Amino acid sequence: MKVAIASDHGGISIRKEMISLMKEMKIDFIDLGCECETSVDYPDYALTVAEKVAKGEVDRGILICGTGIGMSIAANKVKGVRCALVHDTFSAKATREHNDSNILAMGERVIGSGLAREIAKIWLTTSFEGGRHANRVKKVTDYEEAYI
Repeated sequence: MKVAIASDHGGISIRKEMISLMKEMKIDFIDLGCECETSVDYPDYALTVAEKVAKGEVDRGILICGTGIGMSIAANKVKGVRCALVHDTFSAKATREHNDSNILAMGERVIGSGLAREIAKIWLTTSFEGGRHANRVKKVTDYEEAYI
């Protein structure tokens, strides 16, 4: 598995925790920044990661900003992306099993680094169940193909 990761200025600390986690898990990753503490525009980072996921350059993405909301909204504008905003372990597992999410968004001002690590570890190691969920995901992608 290869993961693209990025944050805006509000998510730098948790992004660094995610990088540490992926190194521990021996997961290949691309760090797409940001390194500055001054205000930057989250769409610049979210769209870069989302495009890499959509093009198949990476398998999954992780995005962190202050709340995770802006990143998830921006990423979900990219065709083929299923970005889930997650702040609890149950949702981390469910979004992989049921929604086949390919990008995880989290908010550094919402959760701490310990919980973020737990969420990411679950999300990175959980597989899509398929079955009845595959048809539901297909309905979303069919709509996306037809109308966007």
